[in-house]
Amino acid sequence: MPIISLPDGKTLNFQKEVTGLEIADKISKSLSKQALIMSVDGQLKDLYFSIDKDCSVKIFTSKDPEGLEVIRHDTAHIMAMAVQELYPGTQVTIGPVIENGFYYDFARKEPFTEDDLKKIEKRMSEIIDKDVKTRREVWERDKAISHFKKIGEKYKAEIIESIPETEELSVYHHGETWHDLCRGPHLVSSGKIGKAFKLTKVSGAYWRGDSNNEMLQRIYGTGWANQKELDDYLNRIEEAEKRDHRKLGKEMDLFHFREESPGSVFWHEKGWTLFQKLIDYMRMKQNIAGYKEINTPEVLDRSLWEKSGHWEKFGANMYTTTTPDEKIFAVKPMNCPGCIEVFNQGLKSYKDLPLKMSEFGKVHRYEPSGALHGLLRVRAFTQDDAHIFCTEDQITQECLIVTNLILEIYKDLGFENVILKYSDRPELRVGDDSVWDKAESALLEAVKATKLEYSINKGEGAFYGPKIEFVLRDAIGRDWQCGTLQVDFNLPGRLGASYVDKDGTKKVPVMLHRALFGSLERFIGILIENYAGKFPFWISPLQTMVIPISEEFNDYAIKVCEKIKNSGMSSSVDLKNNNLNYKIRDHSLAKIPILLICGKKEVDSNSVTIRRLDSNKQENMELKTFLKTFSALNKASSK
Repeated sequence: MPIISLPDGKTLNFQKEVTGLEIADKISKSLSKQALIMSVDGQLKDLYFSIDKDCSVKIFTSKDPEGLEVIRHDTAHIMAMAVQELYPGTQVTIGPVIENGFYYDFARKEPFTEDDLKKIEKRMSEIIDKDVKTRREVWERDKAISHFKKIGEKYKAEIIESIPETEELSVYHHGETWHDLCRGPHLVSSGKIGKAFKLTKVSGAYWRGDSNNEMLQRIYGTGWANQKELDDYLNRIEEAEKRDHRKLGKEMDLFHFREESPGSVFWHEKGWTLFQKLIDYMRMKQNIAGYKEINTPEVLDRSLWEKSGHWEKFGANMYTTTTPDEKIFAVKPMNCPGCIEVFNQGLKSYKDLPLKMSEFGKVHRYEPSGALHGLLRVRAFTQDDAHIFCTEDQITQECLIVTNLILEIYKDLGFENVILKYSDRPELRVGDDSVWDKAESALLEAVKATKLEYSINKGEGAFYGPKIEFVLRDAIGRDWQCGTLQVDFNLPGRLGASYVDKDGTKKVPVMLHRALFGSLERFIGILIENYAGKFPFWISPLQTMVIPISEEFNDYAIKVCEKIKNSGMSSSVDLKNNNLNYKIRDHSLAKIPILLICGKKEVDSNSVTIRRLDSNKQENMELKTFLKTFSALNKASSK
């Protein structure tokens, strides 16, 4: 006679074992129709799971994240089922749910094509229409291995062999014949999936992510609760493709990459101008906030990295070299140890704290070739690092000051929707737990004091201290993790940092690691995609293009260009032998915010005709008025 406790505090009594379907039906007929999955004492279960004891139960529908996840999980299974029906001999390997969808890796000699994806989608719809039933079985380990080897599924047998012997092996059947090894849970039948899914692309993937293993084919898909959500997602994807920073970077002549230096950016003039504008803006903000800018070597002896703990924790990602005298050096993956070396020069007093040191430091970290992605994932990048040396009593206040500075800068750059993620101690770390207790408590207090939305990521802190991550939401709703703030009680002591306290004793300072953009390269990629290349006027790398209608007006156009430059704005003049419409199209594609047309009327009235990006309207303005008006807009960079 199980007693079922519901989330609203009510209870249901049953005379015998009961399934989730029966519980949902007891609660309401409408819930019974919408129910997809349930939790039993916090553990997700199939709706046909039998309950024979008192417990807490929650029913999930497609409106819940748990319900949407199981829809995607089942869609992945039905995709694999469709693939094996259409292409016999194909082996299925691993098929998890991922953000916004799912994928499955397949072993098949022939490559999948776009036409194949359409065929697979069609067969998936047919299986869903048949509403094939789902059932779960628990198999003995040896039976499972033998079975999958017998039907030619060697990858599945290998997976089973790697599962601990104490773990239960469950096999899910969809319909009469198709089945797969899976922890579950799943929907009661394929009809519950609906038709709000789409297969999106095919890519290569190594078995178990190891480049030493054979290459498989990965089919990606997306799945949603209803057609509107699917359409909205596909529209976002289409918009994201239009905003792809790699495509826009080429159109705008900002940067490029080459195989001779994978993961390193070749900046063009306009891209480097944008890069320097961001540094100048950040430098101005940091000067006002009391930071002292330093610069440290890019190559440091192995011994320093061993003292700091980076060699042990981060050595596999570091670039190293051995000199003829057999010394080992590493190109820095982080700026922190070098900054502490600067702090250590000269005696420091408690009166010097907090001491804020900033550095635009170039760092190098090895990333697998397959992980590189334009500006967003590189091997060489510039961090807008700063390290604040302070006392324990100053931690919370300094964290608040940093947080407010970060939010102010993001707002200037057009990001007002910011979420905080607080991460505490990881499993692999340095330092005593008592030290971690103090660091975590001080940082969490600062997080709460901001009164912003935040989440807690258990175990995701840096190996030397807890951290806050600042997540930006862009113009099309995507989230980007950018700035970080970390409290470090460990590294200063490891590298011998100290200050003289009020009582004359030496103490180890607390170190706050702070980055606002994180990586300038990555942040520029985010900026490009957020604005679709149409930057605010004050950070646009080339703000104005002067276009004479014909050769006759070249001298006036050159004079206008010079006056614009002298007023502090960037400008160029197009003297090429192309017609006006061609020039307008060309410079609009390059996302130049202001085009200035010069002809007889403009010469006679000492004016310019303004054409703004994405507008067909034109406005005539006296040159002196233009210079005054747009110089004021450009002053946004000096807020």
